[in-house]
Order: sequence, then structure tokens, then C-alpha cells
Amino acid sequence: MHVKVLDERVASRAKARGIDVLVYAPHFTRLPDIRAKAAAFTDDELLVVPGREVFTGTWRRRRHLLAVGLSDPVPDFITFEAAFAAFARQDAAVLAPHPGFLNVSLGREDVRAHAEEIHAVETHNGKLFPSQNRLGRELSAEFDIPGFGSSYAHLRGSVGEAWTAFEREIDSEEELVAALREGAPRRVFHRSGHRHRLRSAAEFAHLGFENSWGKLNRLLLSGMEPTHPGHVAYEGKFDDVREY
Repeated sequence: MHVKVLDERVASRAKARGIDVLVYAPHFTRLPDIRAKAAAFTDDELLVVPGREVFTGTWRRRRHLLAVGLSDPVPDFITFEAAFAAFARQDAAVLAPHPGFLNVSLGREDVRAHAEEIHAVETHNGKLFPSQNRLGRELSAEFDIPGFGSSYAHLRGSVGEAWTAFEREIDSEEELVAALREGAPRRVFHRSGHRHRLRSAAEFAHLGFENSWGKLNRLLLSGMEPTHPGHVAYEGKFDDVREY
């Protein structure tokens, strides 16, 4: 909870590592497409739950929010408050991924202001190093918000490097959303040792691609983002809260 990549190799790796549920939340992909792909890789061994990591705010002040349990699409590049409102209308579970990381995350004051609306704070992100994950643990304890862990896999080999173990069975998207919203007991685990550190380093290095060629391709070569609030798919519903 969660990954950015999904294919046969990812599904096989998750099963081999004992993962029962994956939250699939790729960047800049509309909810219907995420749902369709999640359904295609769900079987008796693995449940793939669709999610959306929404980019809120401006490029200079981006705060990511991970929503699980959305029934209606929510675009990127809307105001922070509008994203919370859209999630609340749908009774989605709202998670704070990688708090304090660069300029794309919630900080302490953001969590303080929205503690009643955030259902979990990421306390271990497989892309980050121990010092970067420390803030998540501190925020979880300070504001009494349950934690969660994820591989945050942008690379297939990272799947299963970190996971969240609930004390209840989770057999559907609805059960996962309920467990998150209710603060169900859970523990966060991650692998350790040399290979885990190498996986983290590879994931962190992937940021270079995301913020160079990946961003150039999205902004200059591919036209409007599929999740831009001005896209025809959103029918103008977010025009009054869009940042661009």
C-alpha cells in the first residue's frame, strides 16, 4: 500500500512475497483506467485495490494525498482543501504518503490542521531512507493517527520490500477502506539488510527520471495531463478549485 507499477511480473512478485492486497495508484492516470487494470490483475490469490495519489496545489507547493475507495474521479492540480472535500463526499480513506519529503508532501502543520480527516500516515516508504521516514513515525505518534507502510514501488523489484499487516481479514476494497477509516490495528514491516538498502537507493534514484525526462514528456510532449482538472473527462466540475 501502495505501488505505481502493475503487470504480470508485479503480481507474481507480490504473491511470492506473501502479499494479499496491493493498492495500485499510478501517477497521472484516471480512476476508470486504474480500476480496469486493478480488476484485470485481481484473482483468488491477490486483491488489487485502485487508489489515487492526488497532486494538490501548485508545482511549487505540491502536497500529495492518497485516496482509497473513490467512486468518482478526482483530478490533480486542485486546491488542498478541495481534495479533502471531494474525498469526504465519497467516504474514501485518506492517507498521507511520505510526509515531509521534498516539496511534495504534508508537513507537521498540514497534519495538525487536518488530523481529523487523515486516516493514516505513512511511517515507512520503501523509496526513502531511515532519516526521511522518521517524520512519519513522529507524526503518527504525535497526532494519534495510525501508520502504514508501502514499497511505493515505481520499480518492479521493490514490490514486497515493505508492507502493512492488519489484524483482520481484508477480502475486498470495501473492507480495506473500512479498516483504514476505522483505524483497525495493524503493524508495519519492511525488509532489511544490504539488498533492501540497494532497493531503496534504486527507487530514490528513479526520482531523477521522474523529474527530468518523465516530466518533460508529460509537460511538453504529451499535451494535457489525463488528470488535469481542465480535461474534458472532468466536465468542468473542478474549474472553480483548479490551480492551473
